[in-house]
Amino acid sequence: MPPTDSTDSSLPLDRAALAGAPAKLLRDGRWANAQVFRVEAAGREWVVKDFSRRAFWVRYTIGRFLLRRELRALQRLDGIDGVPQRAFRIDGDAIAAEFIPGTTLGQVAAEQMTAPFFVALERLLNDVHARGIVHLDTRGTGNMLLRPDGRPALIDFQASLDTRRMPVAWRRWLDDLDMTGVYKKWLQRDPDSMGPVRRELYERMTRRRRLWIARGYAGAAKQRTPSGPAGPH
Repeated sequence: MPPTDSTDSSLPLDRAALAGAPAKLLRDGRWANAQVFRVEAAGREWVVKDFSRRAFWVRYTIGRFLLRRELRALQRLDGIDGVPQRAFRIDGDAIAAEFIPGTTLGQVAAEQMTAPFFVALERLLNDVHARGIVHLDTRGTGNMLLRPDGRPALIDFQASLDTRRMPVAWRRWLDDLDMTGVYKKWLQRDPDSMGPVRRELYERMTRRRRLWIARGYAGAAKQRTPSGPAGPH
């Protein structure tokens, strides 16, 4: 499906339908983040990201930018099993995509995260990278799911980037950085099954990431304040 921001009257949700549909609030978000709902409509369950209750200037700046970026990423990833499908724009303040049932990795028992699961998760992220998208929020546990059938899923592409027009070296670096989120969890749960190649990539990229953060995003060293007793908050 080609990326588009357009609305379509044939789509399963518009603002009126959203107002009347059974919905569950999944995340209220902060002042500059969307509210996230799980909604039933047209015989399916959808995840809706909605900025309509945010301040006017948030809706028309950050909100429009974040929604547009995520929508284009999801539409580019259409057809990849394990990524939210059928993404569309409801209106200027909201987008929707199919809900993927599953448990976030932070809530999954350690024995369920086996080598075959991590191999499948690695393959899923490689499929995403092959479409020219990096997720860039893989190091936490909230954006990766274990589905009821044991397969992985990857959600929430708000921080994603399109790498297709980047130099090859930059794209490879971002792909590897993205993959460290998978390898971090693999190392914690089943390190013996990782093998030396994955472990070496994880350690190499982690060193580079630490250096990048320590020197600051623009290359200037960050100034550390002297440690001391914490003051009032």
